Amino acid sequence: MRLSVLGLILTLAFGFLLAPLVAEAQQAKNMHRIGTLSALGTTPGRNPFVEAFLEGMRALGYVEGQHLVLEYRGADGQFEGFPDLAAELVRLQVEVIVAQGTPAALAVKHATTMIPVVMVGVGDPVGSGLVASLARPGGNITGLSTLSPELVGKQLEFLKEVVPAVSRVAVLWNPANAAHALMVRAADVAAQALGVELHLVEARSSNAFDSAFAAMTNAPAGALLLLSDPMFFEHRRRLAELAATSHLPTMYQGRGYVEAGGLISYWASVPDGWRRGATYVDRILKGAKPADLPVEQPTKFELIINLKTAEALGLTIPPHILFQADDVIR
Repeated sequence: MRLSVLGLILTLAFGFLLAPLVAEAQQAKNMHRIGTLSALGTTPGRNPFVEAFLEGMRALGYVEGQHLVLEYRGADGQFEGFPDLAAELVRLQVEVIVAQGTPAALAVKHATTMIPVVMVGVGDPVGSGLVASLARPGGNITGLSTLSPELVGKQLEFLKEVVPAVSRVAVLWNPANAAHALMVRAADVAAQALGVELHLVEARSSNAFDSAFAAMTNAPAGALLLLSDPMFFEHRRRLAELAATSHLPTMYQGRGYVEAGGLISYWASVPDGWRRGATYVDRILKGAKPADLPVEQPTKFELIINLKTAEALGLTIPPHILFQADDVIR
């Protein structure tokens, strides 16, 4: 009898000791390792959109540290770092890679054909060669498009309405961004229809900003269209300051530029895209194949205007433009 009681005590004690190990093993089994690749910063805290992705994951039941480990890789605005960072995520054997922007998505495409990839903030995934079609992407990549080329015409229309007398519009672009060539072609078509001349000015790094704006001033340009680019976004405050100093009314592609002092933006909501990207990750983790998940196009667009900047430039925003605005910074 005493041996039976002693055995019971030992069994219970062993069970108590083993329980945490079993729980830890179960948690590790349920933990998903997700990689993200962006040009913004080198830590998640410097990328304002990562939290939107984590919000989307939490809404689907994935809590970082409990069900999710995030392997964040940021290139700090340097596109040439993408191949090494993409290869590093592949070596870590993450389950899914979320890639922000065309250059990052292309780097991951070249690094792996096996790991599922969810792209966000990609202008033209078909034209860039990332997917075969929007309806049936094929391969290991799917995600969300921003319809960048299609939006350029509307952006130039807004800019022309804000600065009616403009005859020459500078376009700041980065040749290292595969999506920009597509946007430049779309801008050229739209400019001809609006009767304005385009002046293309390139900047592959932030070191070229000063000379780029000097070229715009010498042209001279009456306004500026600044194409969306992770490197540009990283230096958005400086670009807004240069536009103000050069007295150039500027159309941007993203709310963050206007919040940093830019004049106006018309663009798909980037945080919304990251949140929606979480649904792709969830479906892939549950067994869906990227090749069978159609690429989504944006449904939410934002017209953002900075009235402080308009006043500093001596501009009066037309009432009908203000009426259409989703947000006005005063």
